[in-house]
Amino acid sequence: MSPRGGDRPMVPRAQFRSYYGRPIVRPAPWREDVAAYLFAGGLAAGSALLAAGGQLTGRPAMRRAGRAGAMAGTLASTYFLINDLGRPQRFYHMLRVFKPTSPMSVGTWVLSAFGAAAGAAAVAEAAPMLPRRGTLGLARRVLPPVGSAAGYAAAGLAPALATYTAVLLADTATPSWHVAYPELPFVFAGSALASGAGVGLIAGPETPAKRMAVLGGGLELLGMHQIETGKGVLSEPYHQGRAGRLLRTGRALTLAGMAGAALGGRSRVVSALSGLSLLTASALMRFGIFEAGMHSARDPKYTVLPQRDRLENP
Repeated sequence: MSPRGGDRPMVPRAQFRSYYGRPIVRPAPWREDVAAYLFAGGLAAGSALLAAGGQLTGRPAMRRAGRAGAMAGTLASTYFLINDLGRPQRFYHMLRVFKPTSPMSVGTWVLSAFGAAAGAAAVAEAAPMLPRRGTLGLARRVLPPVGSAAGYAAAGLAPALATYTAVLLADTATPSWHVAYPELPFVFAGSALASGAGVGLIAGPETPAKRMAVLGGGLELLGMHQIETGKGVLSEPYHQGRAGRLLRTGRALTLAGMAGAALGGRSRVVSALSGLSLLTASALMRFGIFEAGMHSARDPKYTVLPQRDRLENP
């Protein structure tokens, strides 16, 4: 008995350890290049959808901004992927086979096809600068319809590019990624839409970009709320340490960007600031999810407790 008459616990609080202090689940052998790769791919996908919207609605400034964002995102995504692989030859070797059961194999092919389409669409934007006569004059006439078709092709591949990385994370044994497999594709799709809208809002306060910002930000926030509150102990890594700080800041910036898009009217300054907020928020969200998953793999608690719970409550 304790001095105050209460029961004194006889068993100390459990300390979760593994053999030799090693993690039970091996953390994914990825550096933060992968988190940057997740963001850049989402940016490329969202920008391609923005460009297609500008093309459909006759908004050339929005179309140009979207095509530039898609090309920049594709180049950055490819760089970060190859940098994480270590040697450029490994990217080439991944294209020698196609494995439908491998998210990385499917994603590499999607990224390659998307990059070709986005590149062709971006090059087509140079057509007005070409001479009207000669061989370049022919290119001036041919490029716009080719760019139009390529832009729509990129937009058609954009949903796969935006979400396959969510499948890539959830397909691992990393506890806090694997348990979030139903929500992660929606979070990544929303983040891609929000980042693409951010590119559009920086270019100007166009109505389609504003709607895209509200839709994408709302989808991202709803999905993250489900992950952060509905996964029991495996939701903890999304609140703790560096991951928690990144995700909280990203959530605040997403809300600010959505508010600016919805209430900013025709102000170019508010539109640009909202776009920057959404782009920054999308990057922070990807890095936060990456950090949360790595933390859950390093701590044996997040492997042992869910397994115990499944055994006790089949």
